[in-house]
Amino acid sequence: MIVAVVGPTATGKSDLALDLAEALSRPPAPAEIVNADAFQLYRGMDVGTAKVPPAERRGIVHHQLDVLDPTEDASVAHYQTAARADLDAVAARGARAVVVGGSGLYVRALLDHMEFPGTDPEVRTRLEERAETEGPRALHAELARLDPGAAESIGPANTRRLVRALEVVEITGRPFTANLPRQEYVRPAVQIGLDCDRPVLDARVAGRVERMWSAGLVEEVRSLASPAQGGTGRGLGTTAARAVGYAELLRWFAGDLTEAEAREAVVTNTRRLARKQMGWFGRDPRVHWLDAGSPTLVEDALALVRAADADELPVPEDRPVRRSLGS
Repeated sequence: MIVAVVGPTATGKSDLALDLAEALSRPPAPAEIVNADAFQLYRGMDVGTAKVPPAERRGIVHHQLDVLDPTEDASVAHYQTAARADLDAVAARGARAVVVGGSGLYVRALLDHMEFPGTDPEVRTRLEERAETEGPRALHAELARLDPGAAESIGPANTRRLVRALEVVEITGRPFTANLPRQEYVRPAVQIGLDCDRPVLDARVAGRVERMWSAGLVEEVRSLASPAQGGTGRGLGTTAARAVGYAELLRWFAGDLTEAEAREAVVTNTRRLARKQMGWFGRDPRVHWLDAGSPTLVEDALALVRAADADELPVPEDRPVRRSLGS
């Protein structure tokens, strides 16, 4: 049974994952942690991603940390292959895997049935040319004929997604919706979500940003950014440069913001990220929510794991779906 700790940023997921890994370790195969945070994949992006320093990992093996150069673009499909290989290896050692992260798509790609159809440059180019000459509404009408469900979810003005949907239909011979993730685990798992009242979480976010600034976030971003980005390093790729805490400082280095404005933007955007994460995980009825500030948090989480091991957890239909922070 895989244990996954999910939820918004700044709720203490990493600490709980470490506590659970320690409690669930059984000699001779201690539990191991698998990261599911898209930006913790990057080497050197430590302070801004709240990556647990090696000295504080309590001797627990961590996977999918520091596996990409910041100049590389992250790929969910590549992560799925690599992280599932880690899960296979952990299981082969007779150990427990504890997944932790707030990147919803990465968690779903790791735990759920989710396929990533390939691409065909010729097909894509042809569809993009049609979008230019015929207009995106013509593509939307074709998608409505081939896959009504996909057309309903993709607006007629979203050219990029329309092209991708029609590309997948042509390549696979199946509806685009057939490739969307299903809420169905590829192997037994239990998801433990950490929730927090909005005012408390807002305060946690502000405190985290304060600690990051003191811990050297500015120096970290400057050391990674290229001279053209206002730094001294080789630069941040498209994916890495979008990370909260990095994007705002890059704007400061470029002269678009003052330091105070960049700092406030990091706080604001981190709070916005937390709400987005809550919306994503809150729509999954399989997540079992716990109060991040509970004094019995670890005991409550272990009780959920024991119930999952014994197949005694309530089915999703018996539990309400969490839709917002503090709900």
